[in-house]
Amino acid sequence: MYEEAPSRSVPGAVVWRARGPGGPVLPDGCMDLLWIEGRLLVAGPDTGPHPAGEVPGRSFAGLRLAPGTAPALLGVPARALRDRRVELADLWPGPEVRRLTGRTARYADPCAGLEALARTRLDAAGPPDPLPTEVTARLRAGQPVAAIAAALGIGERRLHRRSLDAFGYGPRTLGRVLRLQRALALTRRGLAQAEVAYAAGYADQAHLAREVRALAGTTLGAWAAAQAPSGAPADPGPAGANSETWQPSGSRTTA
Repeated sequence: MYEEAPSRSVPGAVVWRARGPGGPVLPDGCMDLLWIEGRLLVAGPDTGPHPAGEVPGRSFAGLRLAPGTAPALLGVPARALRDRRVELADLWPGPEVRRLTGRTARYADPCAGLEALARTRLDAAGPPDPLPTEVTARLRAGQPVAAIAAALGIGERRLHRRSLDAFGYGPRTLGRVLRLQRALALTRRGLAQAEVAYAAGYADQAHLAREVRALAGTTLGAWAAAQAPSGAPADPGPAGANSETWQPSGSRTTA
C-alpha cells in the first residue's frame, strides 16, 4: 500500500506513507526525510534504480522534498548524499537526533512530525536560494543548459557546480531525470510509447528506450506492466496504476 498528498506546511513537498516491501525506487530529482519504525533517515538523490528493501522495514513515512530544497534543511550538499541512504545521526549530532526522534514519535501521524521538523529547519535557514527552483522550472520546460546559464547570468561551469550542491548532479543529469518522470507520467495516462517519446521530449522512441533502460534499469513496457492491477492487461490503460501498488518514481518509495 502506498499513498501520498501535498504537504500542508512545506512548500513543494509531498508526504507519503507505505507498508510492505514496495517496488524498485527510480530517480526523480528529489530527496526524502524518512521515518522508518522509530528511525530518522535521509534518502539522497538517485542516478539509477535502487532495489526494494534496501532499508529494512514494514512501515514507512516520508517527506519528499522538491529538487534543490533539501540541502538547506540538512546543512549538507546534495552531492554528498547522491545514491545514498543514511541515518540522520550520521549527518547531525547524536543528541539533537535523539531529541528530534522523540519529538517525531509523539505525533500520531509521523508525516506530521516530519513536516514540523522540516518547517523548523527551513525557517531557521532563512530565505531559500532561488536558483534551484529556476533551474528546475527551465529544465522541465525543455530549455538547454547553455540557455539556462545565459538566462541566469552565470557560466555553465558555475551552474554545474551549484547544481551539484543543490541537486546532487549536474543540470544535464537532472534534465534527464525530470524527462524520465514525464515519460512515466504519460505512460500511466495510457499513451503509446511513440506518443510518450514525442510528448516527453525524446528524439525518438529508441532514445526513450535507451534512457529508460539507463535510468530505470528496465524497459518502459515492463515498468508499465508492473503498475497494472493484478490480472489486468500489461498495456497501461487510462485508469493508471494500481492504487495498492507502490509507484516506483523516486526516493518516495522506501529509502
